[in-house]
Amino acid sequence: MRQRAAVLGSPIEHSLSPALHRAAYRVLGLDWDYRAIECTAEQFEDFFAGLGAEWRGLSLTMPLKEVAVDVVAEVCDVARLLHSANTIYRTSASEPWQATNTDVYGMEQALIDAGVRSVGRCHVLGAGATARSAIAALARLQAREVVIHARRRQAAEEVVALAERLGVRARAADLTPVDLAGDRAGDLTADLLVSTLPADAAAPWAEIGAEIGAPSTMALLDASYHPWPTPLAAAWSRQRPDAPVASGKDMLLWQALEQVRLMTGQDGDFDDAAVLQAMRGALG
Repeated sequence: MRQRAAVLGSPIEHSLSPALHRAAYRVLGLDWDYRAIECTAEQFEDFFAGLGAEWRGLSLTMPLKEVAVDVVAEVCDVARLLHSANTIYRTSASEPWQATNTDVYGMEQALIDAGVRSVGRCHVLGAGATARSAIAALARLQAREVVIHARRRQAAEEVVALAERLGVRARAADLTPVDLAGDRAGDLTADLLVSTLPADAAAPWAEIGAEIGAPSTMALLDASYHPWPTPLAAAWSRQRPDAPVASGKDMLLWQALEQVRLMTGQDGDFDDAAVLQAMRGALG
């Protein structure tokens, strides 16, 4: 019986996950089927209940990450804390389904791969599921302070509460670009900006370096990748040619690597370097 996995979401036609997972399967010598399937939040519970014995995993994108936490019986602690699961997997038909979050790992590794191994003060744009995963990744990188910028104050305050539960000092702010170089009151100079917004929504921040003078070494993680570079990433690289920049594609690559490892259950024989090389090739 051919094993199956898929990425679900709505809209889903532009997903890069099929190319990434299929590239990994070729390296691992697996004749698995992986495709993109359109699925709304209202359709998810019935789809999940109807999965047959051949199914081994689901990658989830918007709007399903929060829905999955309430549908799958076994949810890992991190996914439950963040109320966001982007991965459902089991290694055999007799095993229970488990929901987890590999976005946190993807963000952490994307930053490390770009040369960011620890952070002091960070600014995060957005307060949705991706922002919550970003907070968990920043906590792993021992961030000291995070400022959450969002249109809705209540959403920002909820992410602030999450950060504090993870041991990171945090405060809420609106979405208007601010002075990232610190202020006269002695604020820490920011050394990382994380955007979890769509590319057009983050555009007002694109010129902050030219207008306000953000540090030349300040790193950027832009979770958006279609199109790439985003206006924010293009301005960032132009104004700070030596600053680390990580993209949504980098995040996608690393979180997919962890998904493949979980779904296939091949921990002992898993060649990270070979799989990563194949996945990078699939991304072009």
